[in-house]
Amino acid sequence: MTVSYTLKVANSRFGGFSKLLFRWKGSIYKLLYKEFIVFVVLYAALSLVYRRLLTEEQKRLYTKVAQYCNRSTDLIPMSFVLGVGVPCSPRGWWLEDPMPKLPLGTDGDTPAVALGSQTCQAQLSGHRAANLSAVLILRSVSTRVLKRFPTVDHVVEAGFMTQDERKKFESLHSDFNKYWIPCVWFTNLAAQARRDGRIRDDVALRLLMDELNLYRAKCSMLFHYDWISIPLVYTQVVTIAVYSFFAFCLIGRQFLEPLEPGQEGDLDMYVPLSTLLQFFFYAGWLKVAEQIINPFGEDDDDFETNKLIDRNLQVSLLSVDDMYQNLPPATKDKYWNESTAQPPYTMAKKTHGR
Repeated sequence: MTVSYTLKVANSRFGGFSKLLFRWKGSIYKLLYKEFIVFVVLYAALSLVYRRLLTEEQKRLYTKVAQYCNRSTDLIPMSFVLGVGVPCSPRGWWLEDPMPKLPLGTDGDTPAVALGSQTCQAQLSGHRAANLSAVLILRSVSTRVLKRFPTVDHVVEAGFMTQDERKKFESLHSDFNKYWIPCVWFTNLAAQARRDGRIRDDVALRLLMDELNLYRAKCSMLFHYDWISIPLVYTQVVTIAVYSFFAFCLIGRQFLEPLEPGQEGDLDMYVPLSTLLQFFFYAGWLKVAEQIINPFGEDDDDFETNKLIDRNLQVSLLSVDDMYQNLPPATKDKYWNESTAQPPYTMAKKTHGR
């Protein structure tokens, strides 16, 4: 389920974002706590071995190894790798802009609006074809939808496809996703409705076809967005860089006794606060990239594809069953004789507006 928090920071105030630091659902703490615990446990185990189990000679050898590891961390360009590379995930996300291109939400209603003036039967068939295309494409990109409709039998049982449509659908063989077939049915249905006079003129038919083509293009964009991923080479480089950096940190950031007698050693903090903060920032940034790279999974902030399918189906049924030729009477509204309309404000609004 998508986590929405914008209402919590609707106004810019002192410490406004601080309110968000204690949220658990959709937080970086929830994504990172397992890796963080593993890192802390391994660090503590190495610290105990160094302090309690090693001999003086072994400690001297460990100190040299730790110093080497600590110097090696400077050779891994973490700021460059994460600062330049990881934003490729959200940058590609926003440039592709898949959410407006989804056959979902308000954009998914455009074929419904175009069908609004047609006959009830034409609306019902057209809506089912559009919804079926959405379900078919979302089954191929969203794990949530695939779990809900694992087979075509479940799609038929849910009412998105009839048995006759299933026979036609399965009789057409293709090595690729066949989400576009219901759109072709929609086109043939509209052409037949125009020949039968159920669509009044060619202008209405053109409007319907334009909206359908836009709808199909959004389904196609969604399919290609899921098909063409960020190069695997890049994700491997970032992952190896982060894990290697903290593998060196496990050894190199330990408290070390001085090599020479009488030499002043570093302050023993027991808890490596700066290293833990580095782990939180670097590993957390990597987890953010992992979450954004696939927005159709089951993370807290992934798209609520199942809910959007339910919403689109409800809109379809309402527009056909309850709204077809069911219009409110045309009457004079409250501001009919008013030269300047001034809607009222609540007392709360007046108070906050001062």
